[in-house]
Amino acid sequence: MHAVNPVAVEATDLVKTYPGGRKQPDVKALDGLSFSIPAGTVYGMLGPNGAGKSTTTKIAATLSTATSGTMRVAGFDVGSDPDAVRGQIGYVSQGTGADPRQTPLESLMMAARLRGVPRAAARDRATELLAQFDLADAGDRRVGTLSGGMRRKLDVAIGLIHAPAVLFLDEPTTGLDPEARAEMWAEIRRLSAETSLTVVLTTHYLEEADELADRLVIIDHGRAVVEGTPGELKATLDGDTLSVDLIEPDPTSVRAAAGSIAALRDVVVEARGISGRLIARADDAPAVIGSVISAFDSAGIGFGAVSVSRPSLDDVYLHYVGHAFEVDTQNGKAARS
Repeated sequence: MHAVNPVAVEATDLVKTYPGGRKQPDVKALDGLSFSIPAGTVYGMLGPNGAGKSTTTKIAATLSTATSGTMRVAGFDVGSDPDAVRGQIGYVSQGTGADPRQTPLESLMMAARLRGVPRAAARDRATELLAQFDLADAGDRRVGTLSGGMRRKLDVAIGLIHAPAVLFLDEPTTGLDPEARAEMWAEIRRLSAETSLTVVLTTHYLEEADELADRLVIIDHGRAVVEGTPGELKATLDGDTLSVDLIEPDPTSVRAAAGSIAALRDVVVEARGISGRLIARADDAPAVIGSVISAFDSAGIGFGAVSVSRPSLDDVYLHYVGHAFEVDTQNGKAARS
């Protein structure tokens, strides 16, 4: 029986500090993080690698302890009642948890037995989950022979083997191809729609957070920067976003040229070697394009494509955090720009 609580997860002033080692200063992974997750929702934690997302989920899953602050999951305190918390949660880490030598059926049955489920009931539950995740035809194959998308679905199924109240998914689609990622999104949406399960999703994909999260928190340097529904957050930004690709930019010259255009606000200039980008907001960005082109031409600033768009989560991140949100394409992790 799940604990009845309208708030599934609540963090209050969480701090997590790791020793720096070799006379280096301590590293503060969480710095007073607070948030509240309504039961039965998909809640996104969005931020770059190192923001504190995985540290937070590990504390919630009782795999780590906070230096200070409190956290309650499904009505239980993770510090004083970790056993009760473990009975209420499923946790899917970034790496696969299934033994490549086992079959999916064996993996699920073992996970169920470790949770104290009787053998007959364990087989029934495993068979049910294989069907739900479209893995029934692969139930007797070795896990090591499955595709990345199939292994990831199996990981989620293992996390659900004991019908938890809260499921933590830590970067569930990292490394998946677009088709496998779309399939995982569909599974998460199905879980949210068909059950009362609370899904806590950490991600560095803006599109994923926008697509799946009922509510989300943007985390940066271990703190909650802003929280709300994707729609609410985007609605806080008035007007349009104007973006200009820059060629061999001199940031000082670009800022000066942009500053001469009264209609532009929230101007950010990114310079990365021989390329860069200007991002700004305007009430009517299409009407400002001519002024931007004229100002850049007069200042001798090299530029390429000029684009206009409505507010996105990328714009929300830029506005509230102060720098763009970008993914390191070599390792698939989001990095601070």
